[in-house]
Amino acid sequence: MDLDEEQLHRFIQYALEEDVRDGDHTSLACISKNAIGHARLLVKEDGILAGIPVAIEIFAAVDKNFEIDVLMEDGDVMKKGDIAFTINGPAISILTAERLVLNCMQRMSGIATLTHQYVKAIEGTKAQVIDTRKTTPGIRMLEKYAVTVGGGANHRMGLYDMIMIKDNHIDFCGGIPQAIHQTQTYLKDKNLHLRIEVETRNIDEVKQVLAVGGVHRIMLDNYTLEEMVEAVRLIDGKYETEASGGIKLNTIRSYAQTGVDFISVGALTHSAVSVDLSLKAVIG
Repeated sequence: MDLDEEQLHRFIQYALEEDVRDGDHTSLACISKNAIGHARLLVKEDGILAGIPVAIEIFAAVDKNFEIDVLMEDGDVMKKGDIAFTINGPAISILTAERLVLNCMQRMSGIATLTHQYVKAIEGTKAQVIDTRKTTPGIRMLEKYAVTVGGGANHRMGLYDMIMIKDNHIDFCGGIPQAIHQTQTYLKDKNLHLRIEVETRNIDEVKQVLAVGGVHRIMLDNYTLEEMVEAVRLIDGKYETEASGGIKLNTIRSYAQTGVDFISVGALTHSAVSVDLSLKAVIG
């Protein structure tokens, strides 16, 4: 996915307001307003780099008088000791932007790194690793972008761009047939063209979805490997299939080998550990 420029700018303005308010008083107190600084983004841990475009926009929002020399790009494999970019400009502005740049890039690189590990684990199968809505409020766009940097794909962005009939919807509605029929009617009445996915909890529910039809994807949630194989066989390519529910790095390949099209992993965004990066002043 591409970063939405308008949404990114709104995020940066909000984040700077949260952090800076009426001024970076530490920097203003001890550094001359005319001082020019030089700094470099130092990689302190191996991983996959993500967030360079975000860093550039943050620096630009803080001060237009920066010169950035980008040495690495998003998706690059980074090693401890690498320099991702260097920056020259007003010293106070570098320090004002520093923490927001690091917070974003460390988080995004952590997600890209973890996603890359999952993607590598199923290499050679047809399955794709996808994310979920288990994201940090306010920075979903950054996190989902980082998933794609790591080689994964995005599920829906939110509640607005895809129909996903989950177990609670089914239970509240009174069953799978009712939920699908009412959804189809709703979409027709509203003239909406949204894809429909239905979560299933067992083989019987898969059969119910197949009997009703008119969907795009069937989620197989918390299935055993044996159940997954049977469900994929029953669906037989009529609809896309998605494995979900507690799938970990050491088990994902077994699920991919069942023939499913997608494997959703909430851990990509809710459990990724930030990668250690540091913005260091260059003296002399």
